[in-house]
Parts: sequence; C-alpha cells; structure tokens
Amino acid sequence: MSRALVLNITYEPLSVVAGRRAAVLVLADKADLVHPSGLALRSERLDVPVPSVIRLRQLVRVPFERHVPLSRRAVFVRDGHECQYCGGPAETIDHVLARSRGGGHTWDNVVAACRRCNLRKGDRLLSETTMALRRRPTPARRFTWVITSVGRVPEAWEPYLQAA
Repeated sequence: MSRALVLNITYEPLSVVAGRRAAVLVLADKADLVHPSGLALRSERLDVPVPSVIRLRQLVRVPFERHVPLSRRAVFVRDGHECQYCGGPAETIDHVLARSRGGGHTWDNVVAACRRCNLRKGDRLLSETTMALRRRPTPARRFTWVITSVGRVPEAWEPYLQAA
C-alpha cells in the first residue's frame, strides 16, 4: 500500500501515514485531498482515490520542533550517500573524532564514509592523516525525518518539503 504525506492546515508537513489511513481521514471530512496517488480503494458501492498528499481541515498545534534521531540511515540521507572523504559511494559511518579519543556519537561528529577511507583513517585525528572532509558535518535538515521514514520522497511531496 502507498504512503501519504499529512500536512497541517498551514501546509506544514506533520507526518507520513498509510494510504488507507489517509483515505479514511478524507472520507471522515477531517482532511482534504491535495494530490491523489493514482491508486483507488474499491468496494461494492464506493470508489475512493488513495491520497498521496492530504491537508488537515483543523490546525494541529505542534508544541515542539521535530527532532531527527541520529541513525545510520539519517546520516546517509544528510550526506547524499557519498563518502565525505573521497566522494565515492558510502557504505559505513565514521566518527570524525574517534570515540576512543573522546568523540561523541553526535550529528557534528559523524559522517558517511566508504570502507576504504574509514579503514585508512582508523581512530586517528584528521590532522594525523592526509585526508580532509569535503563538507563539515551538521545537524540534519528540518524535514529529514520524512526522507528517513519513507526512503525515497515521491515527486508530489517535494513542493511541501522545500520550505526547509
């Protein structure tokens, strides 16, 4: 089954739900269909389009900024699946300041790396090697949680996630 992006009444992304759940919200008049997925739920008397994007009809107050947890998948999304040392395809994550040297498992100390570069760097400091970072590690962008939850962002969702 497909997934649907749920937008607040202000068009701010709130969550990702199953397509069936999104169709139920539209049928219950709790949300409006913004973009259909092209699929349909059919019964004997009803043919309901499965939404790809829905917008809630009432404002949902979010008391906090959504936090993207640090995970291997999220680091790969942030770094574009590229090794931050050589630019090749990333297979592992590397702590810039090795944990054995007091580095933490935080957004600003973890980068995506290929096996070769990760082994070459080992637990040494960057200043002890000839290697250099292509880009400084930073915390995840605002809507990275959407990408990590679905893997690949459908084209219909992109305009609503560009605000970040």
